[in-house]
Amino acid sequence: MRAEPLQSKGRGQEALETPRAAGLAGVVFALLLAATIVLMRLGLPEGADAVTAQGFTDAGRRSAVGAALALVPFAGIFFLWFVGAVRAHVGAVEDKFLATVFLGSGLIFTATMFGASAAAGAVLSVAHPSGAVPSPAAWDFGRHFAYTLMTGYAMRMAAVFVCSMSVIGHRLGVLPRWLTVIGFLTAVTLLFVSSNVPWAELVFPAWSLVLSVHILVASGRARRRRDTHRANAER
Repeated sequence: MRAEPLQSKGRGQEALETPRAAGLAGVVFALLLAATIVLMRLGLPEGADAVTAQGFTDAGRRSAVGAALALVPFAGIFFLWFVGAVRAHVGAVEDKFLATVFLGSGLIFTATMFGASAAAGAVLSVAHPSGAVPSPAAWDFGRHFAYTLMTGYAMRMAAVFVCSMSVIGHRLGVLPRWLTVIGFLTAVTLLFVSSNVPWAELVFPAWSLVLSVHILVASGRARRRRDTHRANAER
């Protein structure tokens, strides 16, 4: 059954305002994912200016990829925490279809992100020990496989996640109009642009950061209102 749109301090408003854990987890996830993307782009460039297999023996590039791979599991953990905390509060008041799409896209994104990281780890391993030159076939396969998983599949699942979250927020009246519009623009970018334009995938952690900060601010305002109301009632 479709939930009725809720305004002001309705059930949906209280639901999304209270989970500070969701906001905190979202902020950490956004920062970790942004750092991972930047390090991976620097360590494993793609396109015409991509580093050759011989160039990947450079210690700086290998260190960048290794640091990115070390961050990925923690980014996934905090993302799942973010998804669980948000869904625990909005899932009960939203229809099952959107709740399922929201949860499913988040899980598939996490799994695909881990797969892309494993592929990048394979690229790193074929150049081990340091100084060894990967074969061109292994280098090209691993690099393209990692980027295909991340930009072609993970980011499209991220687009579904962003879109479903924006629809939920719009229907419940818990997200401001400007944030809903940003969400839909982010989803379109991830669907149609991220696989062709390098660095475009950074819009997902940017959206996650904006949403998480909004949740934290809304949660703080709700807490102050409750404290003020409780203080006035005790007088």
